[in-house]
Amino acid sequence: MGALSIQHLLVVLVVVLLLFGSKKLPEIGGGLGRAIKNFKKATTEPDEIDITARNNSNDNNKSA
Repeated sequence: MGALSIQHLLVVLVVVLLLFGSKKLPEIGGGLGRAIKNFKKATTEPDEIDITARNNSNDNNKSA
């Protein structure tokens, strides 16, 4: 009961095709692929922290 057979997958594919249409499926697949790619990229990159000091020129010019 827990395993998906080919028949189950075909029924799901037909239902998705009926709901979204054949023109929307490539857009949905492309968007899902980009989302997975960006997620994998974000999880493998080290966190970048900017620790450089900011030079405020307005504070240095006020000597009065």
